[in-house]
This record gives sequence, C-alpha cells and structure tokens, in this order.
Amino acid sequence: MLDQPRWSKWSLLNLLAGFLWLSQANGLGLLAGLPLWLFGSAFLASGFSQLLWPGDNRITQTGALAGILGVLVALPYGFGIGLGAFLLLAGSALAAAWGAGRMAFQLEPHYEDVPVPEPTLELAAKVALDEAILGFEQFASAGFPLDGTLERVIDEVDRIHGLFANAGLLEKPEAYHVMPPELTDPDVHRATIAGHRVEVLRFESGYSPAEGEPGRERWLGYEPCREAWAHVLRHPDEGGDRARPWLICTNGYRMGFPRIDIGLFERFFESLGLNVLIPVLPLHGVRRLGWHSGSGFLGIDVIDTLHAEAQAVWDMRRLLSWIRNQGGDTVGAFGLSLGGYTTAVFASLADGLVSAIPGIPLADITRIITRHSASHQMDYALRRGYDLERVRDVLRVVSPLVLEPKVPLEGRMIFGATADRLVTPDHVRDLWRHWEKPEIVWYDGAHVTFASEKAVWAGVDRTLRENGLAV
Repeated sequence: MLDQPRWSKWSLLNLLAGFLWLSQANGLGLLAGLPLWLFGSAFLASGFSQLLWPGDNRITQTGALAGILGVLVALPYGFGIGLGAFLLLAGSALAAAWGAGRMAFQLEPHYEDVPVPEPTLELAAKVALDEAILGFEQFASAGFPLDGTLERVIDEVDRIHGLFANAGLLEKPEAYHVMPPELTDPDVHRATIAGHRVEVLRFESGYSPAEGEPGRERWLGYEPCREAWAHVLRHPDEGGDRARPWLICTNGYRMGFPRIDIGLFERFFESLGLNVLIPVLPLHGVRRLGWHSGSGFLGIDVIDTLHAEAQAVWDMRRLLSWIRNQGGDTVGAFGLSLGGYTTAVFASLADGLVSAIPGIPLADITRIITRHSASHQMDYALRRGYDLERVRDVLRVVSPLVLEPKVPLEGRMIFGATADRLVTPDHVRDLWRHWEKPEIVWYDGAHVTFASEKAVWAGVDRTLRENGLAV
C-alpha cells in the first residue's frame, strides 16, 4: 500500500468550491440559497477531510458526486443571478469533482503486473466519474439492517460451509452445478427496442437451490427471479448455408434494462454481423425485487449472492442450449463488470464455447464486499462473527478464480482499467493469471470509461474474428 498523503494540494479545489458556493448563497434568502448552502457545505466537508484525514474512500466519493450534481444544481441560477454566477458555480463544481478524482487516484496503490498509469488531467476526470458513482452508491445503499439479518447471515454461512465441506464441494466446486434441462420452447414475442427488432424470450427458470441448503426457501420466494428473460438481436438471413455465429452478452451490476443493454451490445450485431443474446441477470431489470436494479446481488447477505450467481449461470446454460437448437454452432461469451464475473464462471461450466471475454471483471466477491462496504459496518460485522475467509470458502463454488475455464486459451481475452475504482485492477490481474495469462488489454481509464477506449474494442474484435465470431 502507498503511504497516505498528508496536506494534499488537490483538497484545495473542494475547499475553494465550498467558499464560492457559500458566498453566492449569501443574500439569496433561505429557500433560494438552500441548495447552494448544502452543496457548499459538502464541498467544504470533503475538502477539509481530504486535507486532514485522507484514506477513507467515502471522502473523495462525496466530493466527486457533489461536483457532478453541482453542475445540474447550478443551471437554474444562471437564469436567476446571471451567466457569470452559473459559470463560477459550475466551473468550481467540476474542478472539485476533478480534484476528488485526482486525490482518489493518488490514494490507490500500484498493483504488481498492472501497468502504472500517468496522472494526466484526462485520467483524473475519468476517475472522478467512478468516484461519483460510488458516491451515489454509498447513499443509495443503506447497508444491512440491525434487525437480525447479520446474525441470520452468519448462521447461514456457517451451516452451508459445513454442508459444502461434508459434500466435498470445497475441493470440487464444479460439482455444485448440476446440468439444467434444455430450453426448447420459451415464450417469444417481438418488440422494437432501441431502434432494433428484438426477440424477447421469457421462460420458467427452473433453478432451485438444493434441498436443505440454507437460504433455499427465501430464494424461491423471490418471485421475479423465478422467470428468466433474454433479449435477442438476430439477423434475418438465418437458415442459409452458413448459420451466423452467436455472442452471449451479459450485463453489469445495476444494468439489466433492455434499452441500455441493447444500446451497449448492439455493436456486435451491427459491426461484426453476429446474432446477439442478452440474458437478464437475477435481481436485475425486470427481475429486480425493488426499485433499484441489482440490489441484493452484491452485499453482506452472501447466500443470496451465491444463489443469484448460480441461477445466472443455470439460466445461461439453458439459453446456450436454445441457441444450439436454433442452429448456432459457433458461440462466444462477453460480459462487463459483474457480467464479466458471470461470463468467467459460465466459461468454466458450459461446453463448446469458442471464446470468452470478461471485461473489467470483478473476480473476488469477498474483496468487493470488503472494499465497498462502510468500514464501521464491516468492523461491526466482523466483531459479531462474520468470517470473511469462511465467506470466501462458501463462494468457491461460483468463483472464477477457482473454477477452471473450458474455453481454449486462444479464445480467452480480458480487458481492464489501470485506474478503476469500482473493480480495482488486482481483480482483473488475478483472473488473467488464473486463466493462464491470455491476451489482456489494459487501458488508462476508469471502470465506466471502457466504451470510449479504442484499444479495448480493437482487442475484443480481433479475438472474436480470430475465433470465427464474425461474418
């Protein structure tokens, strides 16, 4: 780890923004000036904390989020108190967000076998976007309730650990996954989504945790997860002499909405001529339990995480059988972030994939939980008996760092960001090592900036073409 810097000059940008926003609030009255008071105070708090107590990720996350949102908050003041005031407010907010990103970059350690990025203006701006998203997550996620949930989770982890140990699943994790039945007759309807004619597949998942497995009844009670969904972009010339290749593209955390997912993956349909199938992960999109897509998949309630991932791969294996029944002989897989994790697990269980490309993939769920949970809550959980090593053992059965990939080495490819704050580069590196060091593309950017990285798509397209996944 790097030594924590003290008296960082980058904190001055948040401090300056705070003073400017508070000065503009004077004379506007309580109601009109309240947003400026709130954001000015947030900038000051982030700035002073960066200056005096660097190291807590929530400090830079708050500063970046306040900076990005501050531009929107400043817009109406351009009409009320003039263009100059708007430019002052918006400019200082963006500078504060950039400063938070630069500070976050400075705090991140360098990882062995990961290229060391240069701290450019552009890179700090990209990191600020990651920080803003994490800032939103810290307010959107309430952590675990103090209503016995933690005690239940600890008990379930202990019981399922004993169950897996007795069954030999900790040594042979692939045995946890049974072969699902083929998918032969899903409900299919057609819709126009994001400018494309799309086949919408809907079917009874059929997934169920094993009898006697802790958390089984709770998981089966999640009604939206009992139905599986997928969206298909298919070229109209099927049935010719040569069936088109297929690519299964898996959404990331908080995604799962068809307009977003299709808009992201349509490039494979349009540019490479592939048929594209996009499954909806459990607890995401139409399968979510609450208003926020993805909630419950990653968190301290890891038995739900276990079942969500196991069902995701179960559903994808059934969808693969459906593709085979459509005449799809050449099939690859591509996934982003949590979808990259799932793609890596899928590539370790499914037979016959010619290529698998996990992008910006998390690789260790326990590591993600530890990094992104509130430190005081994690400390409390550990004191109560939440055992991270036991959690890691339980999750071995759905770990891409334990399961062995079935895809040929030449069909594997990985890409990652050298300054990623959501999925730190050690995840990508560890998966690359476990996968016997296939081609990897590192880009100097953040988690959310992959779409603009030309080197990434050049590597992805090359891997797909070299493995017969292009027309």
